Formats: sequence, C-alpha cells, structure tokens
Amino acid sequence: MASLSSLVNKWRADASIGGNITSWMTIPAQPGRYKKLPQEIHPEITKALKRLGIVRLYSHQIESWELVKEGHNIVVVTGTASGKTLCYNLPVLNELLRNPESKALYLFPTKALAHDQLALLQNLTHQICADNHNFPGNQVISPATYDGDTPSGSRLRIREKARLILSNPDMLHVSILPHHTRWENFFRGLNFVILDEIHIYRGVFGSHVANIIRRLRRISEFYGGSLRFILTSATIGNPTNL
Repeated sequence: MASLSSLVNKWRADASIGGNITSWMTIPAQPGRYKKLPQEIHPEITKALKRLGIVRLYSHQIESWELVKEGHNIVVVTGTASGKTLCYNLPVLNELLRNPESKALYLFPTKALAHDQLALLQNLTHQICADNHNFPGNQVISPATYDGDTPSGSRLRIREKARLILSNPDMLHVSILPHHTRWENFFRGLNFVILDEIHIYRGVFGSHVANIIRRLRRISEFYGGSLRFILTSATIGNPTNL
C-alpha cells in the first residue's frame, strides 16, 4: 500500500490532477495534550474506557467535561478523528448512570450518521454494562435510533423504555414533538440534547432546525425539564458566535 506522501507526490506529478489544485500546504504534526481521567466519572465508565484501551483523555475532552459539569451549554469544534464523540458521551453516560430517571437525545443531520454513532455507543455501553448485576433494570442503558426506518413494532418500546435516543431534526419535527403526550416519560427525564455536525444547519434548513429546537425547549419546560445542549462540528469557523 502506498504511503500518503507518495500518493501526494503522484498527484503533484500528474498534470491532470496537480493543475487543478491551487495550493499545497503541509501542516506540521503536533503532539497530543493529554490529561488523566476525571475521578468524578462513574467507575463503570472508567473501567469500560480502560477495557477499550483509553486510559487518558485529550485536553479538549477534559475541558468539555468540566464545562458540562458546571452546567454550561457548550460548542465543541475540533478536527476530524480527534475525539469529539467522547466530549458528549462521557457527561451524558455519567448522568444516565448516576440518575436512573435521566434521558438524552442525540440529533444527527442524517440517518447514516446516527447509525454510525449507534454502533459506537453500543460498544461503549456494552462495556459499561458488562456486569449487569451492578445495575437496577432501569439503569441499564440501551441506546436506540428512532427514525423513518424504525419498525413500527419497536417504536412503542423505544418511547417507553429507551433512555438514550438517536434521531434527526426532521423526525423530531414530524413524529416526536407533535405527539409529545406519548413521550411524556421521556421528556420529563430529558437532560441532554446533542447536536452533531452543526455546520450543516445553515440557511433555510438551519432556520427550520432552530425553530424545531425552540419547540423542543418549550415542550421540555412544559414537562418540567431543564435541557443542556452540546453542539459539535469539525469544520465550523465561528463557534464563539453561536
């Protein structure tokens, strides 16, 4: 298999490719900045991370953890494959384990992204709940997707039992918010809302999603909830303005 540098050199030498590229830039590698796992993380999460080979966290993951712990809504913008997912999974799963009534809603712009994240979550929650006898039944976390592909026979179970749901803004708009009375149990415990790939939400689509989130907040308040938001992106350029 050719190395990345040899592939780039091949592109440079190929006039049909190199001629279409206006700029070449090499960004020097930088060593990662790490910190120890926070002691406040639920011990089952710590054990699960160690089973997965994670014994320390990046500095931005720790910073996210601290800000969420203090009750802030946060925007996480960091490069692709730099661990954004743990920035929200750690505080969310910690809350779900420590408070059996808590719920979380993850929103992705596409069903494909939601299903990708479901696989990662299932792996992590499987490790967390490897010793199920440590948890009462309502503490076991079973993440589930709720979208247009969800079988009708599974929807009632997800509404009544799921504590961590992965969906998308359109499904929230069409199938959840208009029928919020069926979701009362979920909304009463809803603590966290995660919006991934927020750079997608711009223009008319962004305005549409903003109104959906306003409705979500209003319904959450109706059921006595208090939401915290974690937004993530790899490419947005102005996170402090959000």
